[in-house]
Amino acid sequence: MPILRELSTDANQQLRLALLGPLRAWRGDAHLELGPVREQALLSALLLRPGRTVSRQQLLDGVWGPEPPGTGTKVIPVYVHRLRRRLDAPGEISADSVIDTVRGGYRFAPRSACVDVTRCEEIAAEGRSARGSGDLDAAVDAYSRALELFHGEPLAGIPGPFAEGERLRLAEQRLMLVQDKVDCQLRSGRHAEAVGELFALTTAHPHNEALAALLMRALHAGNRQSDALDVYAAVRRRLVDEQGVEPGPELRRVHETVLRGGDALPPVTRQPVEAPVPARHKPPARHELPVEIGNFTGRDRELDLLLAPADAQVVTVRAVDGMAGVGKTALAVRAARTLRERYPDGCLFVELHGHREDRAEAGRQRVLRRLLRAVGAGEGEDSEGPDELDELAASWRAATASLRLLLVLDDAARADQVRPLLPAGSGSMVMVTSRRRLTGLDADRRISLSPLGLDEAAGLLTRIAGGEGSERERAAVRELATLCDRLPLALRIVGARIQDRPLWAVESLAARLADDERRLDELAVEDRSVEVAFRISYDQLPTAEQRAFRVLGLSPTVRLDRLTLAALLDRTPPDAERALESLADASLVQRVTADRYRLHDLVAVYARRVAAASPEEIAAARSGVFRLYMAAARCASDWGTSSFLTGPQDNGPFAGWEEATAWLDAAGGELVDVIGQSVAVGHLDDACWIAEGLIDYLTRQGRFHECRTALEMLLPLAGQATDRRMESALRTGLGIMYGLQGRYRQARTWFTEALEISRRADDPHERARAAAGLGTFANLEGRIAESMAHFAEVARLAGQLEHDDWLTGSILTRAGDIHHQLGEHDKAHDRYLEAIALAEKSGSPRLHGKTLLRLGSLQLDLGRPAEAVGPLGKAEDLARRLGDVPLHSAVLGRLSTAEADLGNPQAAAELRRRARAVLDEQTGTASEIAIRHRLIWQGAAEEDLAGARDFFERGTALPDTEANRARISRVLDDLGRRRRTGSDEA
Repeated sequence: MPILRELSTDANQQLRLALLGPLRAWRGDAHLELGPVREQALLSALLLRPGRTVSRQQLLDGVWGPEPPGTGTKVIPVYVHRLRRRLDAPGEISADSVIDTVRGGYRFAPRSACVDVTRCEEIAAEGRSARGSGDLDAAVDAYSRALELFHGEPLAGIPGPFAEGERLRLAEQRLMLVQDKVDCQLRSGRHAEAVGELFALTTAHPHNEALAALLMRALHAGNRQSDALDVYAAVRRRLVDEQGVEPGPELRRVHETVLRGGDALPPVTRQPVEAPVPARHKPPARHELPVEIGNFTGRDRELDLLLAPADAQVVTVRAVDGMAGVGKTALAVRAARTLRERYPDGCLFVELHGHREDRAEAGRQRVLRRLLRAVGAGEGEDSEGPDELDELAASWRAATASLRLLLVLDDAARADQVRPLLPAGSGSMVMVTSRRRLTGLDADRRISLSPLGLDEAAGLLTRIAGGEGSERERAAVRELATLCDRLPLALRIVGARIQDRPLWAVESLAARLADDERRLDELAVEDRSVEVAFRISYDQLPTAEQRAFRVLGLSPTVRLDRLTLAALLDRTPPDAERALESLADASLVQRVTADRYRLHDLVAVYARRVAAASPEEIAAARSGVFRLYMAAARCASDWGTSSFLTGPQDNGPFAGWEEATAWLDAAGGELVDVIGQSVAVGHLDDACWIAEGLIDYLTRQGRFHECRTALEMLLPLAGQATDRRMESALRTGLGIMYGLQGRYRQARTWFTEALEISRRADDPHERARAAAGLGTFANLEGRIAESMAHFAEVARLAGQLEHDDWLTGSILTRAGDIHHQLGEHDKAHDRYLEAIALAEKSGSPRLHGKTLLRLGSLQLDLGRPAEAVGPLGKAEDLARRLGDVPLHSAVLGRLSTAEADLGNPQAAAELRRRARAVLDEQTGTASEIAIRHRLIWQGAAEEDLAGARDFFERGTALPDTEANRARISRVLDDLGRRRRTGSDEA
């Protein structure tokens, strides 16, 4: 296919994708089928965000819009899996896929793939560079090559809101490329080449004045003045007849130059063309926009949204909302000043004082009278006039019906404050700023401002404060920007305080801001105060929402959800969700995802300051939220809540382990912070219970560093806990963690300490746990006699463990292992069945899956592959639901053996491939390495030397593989040589 052939460096293998037309893909010369249009829409949403993480929710919204499928985001991984199968090269491992799975979603990783949109942007940049350097012929060539990549309407036939928006953007980009190319052709004297293409384009875009101006320039340069004037007359006739407006100033300038017969024609400015200004009788224009601050920074995306072309037939309303001090007014003023030339009847600015401490909210009647005077339709300040709101609003609409105005309404409190103030003239624009999201106001664009990015915030602070720009000074500025939460109001206050100050004074201010108790006090200067700005928003909240805001500052995590607030408030989750939505509308809480929220740092500081006045409320809120995390940790643990003998015993709001696990997953890496905060505020027992509950959750996900950090933080404090069980329980947790990593010496040390402490405390439960840990890992090290001795101690305690089904089931599983090793197969079988029954009773899916794996392995060792398939199939389903990588890979490996024994080599090979693919997504635990070695030997034994060698090479970087690395390599090399020798002899 010619559109992408020039992009290819390896035409036989390279993946090439085209979006500038119907979505297509090739690998080499082979065309790839991309499946149904919804899957193509999802692929487009990833391709057009190269290198960026796209969440499942973003993909769902972009592909389905307001009508998602009933399965919700669960459909996304299915579509991604299908796309990988279609796009990835045969035999390519998951790590080399063009679609990466990352925390939070998926990401298109171009690697060697080539996308026409990216190439088009690169070629267009070459054209702009050539034009900037004066090489117009090279610019024309580059623009032409970029345009050749378009093959019809971009993303033709692809459904969904994201594709629709990108289709418009890419079509506009194509038109801009044409305008740039033609402009360079005209400037280099190649006007004859441009005329034909311009005639076709002006026919396709009859109202585009920029294209008409280019065509007139081309005709004029070719001494075709009459034809140029005909173009102008035709465009003017269409604009007047169909839209009721005259041509804009740019097209009129070209027309005047042609009429004069001059040689120099004005260059055409490249911009989307809006309907021009109507020719009317109008009052003198009035411009009231405030003086713009000179250090406005960032906000490019938001500014583009405000400046986007508007419908000339209606009044356009654009709303900007955001927290106090985030820069809403500055953004609106910048946009209005940029657009004011398009509004010849005036640019008006009104402060509505919706959130001012020193001014009452501006009454709508008073504002309407002022607006009427501004357009010459009202009397003096003291003259009599109508008082009724409806009558004043009608007069305002009548006065503005023939005007094209730009009106900025700053700091609105509610939608009903704004609606009567909207003008009536077609083509007018209204920009509204408010701390609240004015959902009752019809707007074509809603922009919710967040604080600046760190680079932008540091840049703003530098421009305000000045400085020499030394490395130390830049570091101090970035620290200040971070402490100001990148909030423009706070940055301006700090900037004013450090202007012309020595560096030591800047660093001193940073030290004071680092203290939460002083930070808000420091962020005040003259009439500007961050705390006052927040207080006004807080004071306008209803009483119930004020309480919700106060306790949110006590959340132990930055990101939170309705369950967190419900626990803080001791209210139902629906009540908490309504409060969060209301606080988000008031811009005191930021929506992060569909169900997660956060307080910005400075807002959280203010919330804690307000909460400090209610110490009883603080104590209740903290107890509630720490108990929520404890319930989630215990419910998500495979041990089951019955294994935790102390502390609250309920499951909280969680229906089961899957729900609790999903909630903890959403908390991400903040779980250790929860434990740290509970320690810091004196909830040591809660901290220990949370950490103990998280041991299984964290270790099964391979998050050993987080587990160790939490347990080692608490261990020195365990003696101060009210729950005396914790001194032994935390050490047992460390033993489990180190043992699962294959670090048996450290595990043995911690289990031994736990056993000694529990013996002294006469705690049979903790004693059995520690002894079982010692027995388990002694068995894994091959010390069978020692393992049996430890389990004999556990057996003596068994009568006292009736309440702990998980521990009893685990002990039975280990007993079954020992019987299996000793060849006592019937006893092993019975122990495994007893353990499975207890795992089902206690709701412990991991114990259930691991015991099913052992039962299946026992059947394989007895030469009964058909009987092994049943328990192994159940174990595979459990492992997949759990996301337990070692268990899942181990089960797939054993299923592969069963299929091979049943005479199904193809099914066995596919299961072995799946086992390797699953294992390649995680690395480093002892069980993963053991499973990897088993799969290598299995591949070698079944003559799959290429697969075994590839899997071995990818595993050599793992920790703790050194002992077997040389031996495995030698065996594979020897087998390879034997195969080659046999092939040569044949």
